[in-house]
Amino acid sequence: MTATSTSYILKRIVFALVTVFVAVTLNFVLFRALPGSAVTDLSRVPNASPQLVHALKVQFGLDKSKTQQYFVYLKQLTHGNLGISYTDQQPVNSLLFRALKNSVPMALLGAIVAIVIGTGSGILATWRRDTLLSYGTTFSAMVFYSLPTQWLGLMLILLFGGLLPTSGMTNEFLLHPSGWQHASDYLSHMILPSLTYALTLYGQYALVVRSAMLETMGEDYVLTARAKGLPMRRIMLRHVFRNAMLPFATLVALSLGFIAGGAVLIETVFSWPGIGRLIYQSVLSRDYPVLQGAFLVITLSVIFFNFVADLLYFKIDPRISQ
Repeated sequence: MTATSTSYILKRIVFALVTVFVAVTLNFVLFRALPGSAVTDLSRVPNASPQLVHALKVQFGLDKSKTQQYFVYLKQLTHGNLGISYTDQQPVNSLLFRALKNSVPMALLGAIVAIVIGTGSGILATWRRDTLLSYGTTFSAMVFYSLPTQWLGLMLILLFGGLLPTSGMTNEFLLHPSGWQHASDYLSHMILPSLTYALTLYGQYALVVRSAMLETMGEDYVLTARAKGLPMRRIMLRHVFRNAMLPFATLVALSLGFIAGGAVLIETVFSWPGIGRLIYQSVLSRDYPVLQGAFLVITLSVIFFNFVADLLYFKIDPRISQ
């Protein structure tokens, strides 16, 4: 490893650590800058007395100053403790872990489908540019990129609701299923939310790949390759797409990073018990520890995959190492 590469990696690590610290601080400040707290609305508790409100504040640590709460929060993070949920009285770690186990497979499947189909569509639209195929591919990508996620999910429910499950992860009436029955039931419930997630990402990949490749098509090395008589297929894959990888790698990193955050609207529409739905429910109940933990997981995931993308830039673009 050269001195240049070592310096580049160290700079990326320091930048990632600073970003994590800033994100943790902003999350803490943001949630406590909002009006009210977890014990503000006790309308659901009959005859809630001031003593009960005070006892709950002491239990949740809300009687301390914001500065004290911040340092307590940082101390807990150093021990890997994300606190206790105000609503469920359970460790935030266990709640997030269960939600992540549900969100990641669904979102990852949708992201993979979007990457494959979107990238292929972008390459095809560039290869067959100025044709009906290219115009149709670009138009469909713009349409899916513009559609609201929740509307798209509802339309899929209307279209396929009679063929596929539209709510939850499993069939509660399927008693004592075999391994194969459980897997097939789980996959059938995953199809519509994953398809919704894939369609929302498909347009981004198709448009970004097409734009980057069209920009690369005018470079001198592409004209030289065409003048040498190289097959167009080889030119598109080895010269044009390979040199248009930087924006593509950035988009892949962002997509994979946000998988840890699930999809709030999609999981809400399909009642998928993932981290996105957990965030939605925590916002409604002002469950600060869960929100802080969820945002921390999302932040670390995005920063990690962006760090991986930075390392890929170092290999893809030789100008960075100069």
